[in-house]
Amino acid sequence: MGSFVRRVRTASGATAVQIVHKRGRVVQGIDHIGSAHDADQLALLEEVARERLHAGQHVLEFDPAATDRGGIGAAVVEATSARLLWDALDGIYEALGFTAVRDEAFRALVLGRIVEPTSKLDTVRVLGELGVDSPSRVTFMRCLKRVVAGGYREALSHACFRRATATAALGVALYDVTTLYFETPREDGLRKVGMSKERRVDPQVTVGLLTDRTGFPLAVHLFEGNKAETKTLIPVLTGFRAAHPQAGEIIVVADAGMLSAANLLALQEAGFRFIVGSKISKAPYDLADHLERHGNAFDDGQTIETTRTMGTGKDSRDRRVVYQWRFARYRHDIQAINAMIERAEAVAAGKRPLKKERFVKLTKQDAAPIVDWDLVERARYAAGLKGYVTNISAEVLDGEHVVGAYHDLYQVERSFRMAKSDLAARPVFHRLRDSIEAHLTIVFAALAVSREAQARTGVSINKIVKTLQPLRTATITIGGQQIQVPPRVPDDAQRLLDDLRGGH
Repeated sequence: MGSFVRRVRTASGATAVQIVHKRGRVVQGIDHIGSAHDADQLALLEEVARERLHAGQHVLEFDPAATDRGGIGAAVVEATSARLLWDALDGIYEALGFTAVRDEAFRALVLGRIVEPTSKLDTVRVLGELGVDSPSRVTFMRCLKRVVAGGYREALSHACFRRATATAALGVALYDVTTLYFETPREDGLRKVGMSKERRVDPQVTVGLLTDRTGFPLAVHLFEGNKAETKTLIPVLTGFRAAHPQAGEIIVVADAGMLSAANLLALQEAGFRFIVGSKISKAPYDLADHLERHGNAFDDGQTIETTRTMGTGKDSRDRRVVYQWRFARYRHDIQAINAMIERAEAVAAGKRPLKKERFVKLTKQDAAPIVDWDLVERARYAAGLKGYVTNISAEVLDGEHVVGAYHDLYQVERSFRMAKSDLAARPVFHRLRDSIEAHLTIVFAALAVSREAQARTGVSINKIVKTLQPLRTATITIGGQQIQVPPRVPDDAQRLLDDLRGGH
């Protein structure tokens, strides 16, 4: 049987050093030495690997003559680990109260996902590099079965609520939905093909996320992949209030996808105040009086209020609508409109196939398409405007504050982006609903820790990991004793560590 040293690139961009044992062409085993993030670390790990190949250990001679003088002799580097990073993240996990979930395997899965999102099997390697005793893959799979049965998500949500309301009442909650896809062609009762946020045709699930106004997660819910966005809002909010009756009155902020007369009526009857984005196609009708008197002349930042009747019959209600005009938005909208006009003209000239072009109109069957200039004119009048529907009176919240509260919605969008990119929430490889729920709970907890780390430091979680992971603590055996040698910490990394440990 032969053995050799090899380098392997990891998902985090590091270089892993391994000893591979082969008999013929069959790999008999692999010893993972460690992962390096720079040339010096790589050279050290390769030297350790070569020493082990010769049935020895990596030796650092502090003083070649020490043995002759009765000194301490040689020092042996047993291992290196990113304990500083692990301890910092673990401290936040505990500060958030997530130790209410008494499951060390779950903790390992959450923190391991923040450092390097990967499979349950490969998480064993990630934890080993961090210097943490890792549970086995079998233990991780058993942990997934405990997550739903043990009510882990409920315990985490309560801890998140306590953190979000530690200094003040909640007041405002942000809500949005996204989709997570599966790399499988088969649908089932949960995984359905639906309207994909990523324009995919794979089976997917719909995820509803509720956060505070900073984007810190409060609750997450799983729905069928073809569930309409408007059908997710009420169950999430009523479930949240049932779990946290002490939350008091909450203003719910959601995007225009949640705007329906039935949804708003249900929100109001459930006792919620709301600010919901309005579809801009309504602007020419809502602002008809202003447009007739002033055309589309607005001051930058100007707000205009009107009333719109929504619903029919006994369910109809007059809703307050606030519009704001911004020059930066106007410039962006006009550029987009001009691009769409060019595409519509190309279709009308037969130079471009007819698809879902906004400004194209078919007048008669088999007639050539034409540009809908009336629609173009309405779009130009609405350029720069954005609308917001609310049931909060102007005496309680004026137009500018309505707009300001809605603009916080970008925070929940940032949380979704973090969950999908930094935490690799998708694609999902689980098949059973409980396993998918468990995966979502792990991502939810990792998102909370990441958001708290960012709030404490003002630095992205990705940069935190990349800054601290290369700082390796060495375990050295010398004179029959084993000691821990901390790394030299640069000033910028020390500031990060201080902020992570110190909180707000």
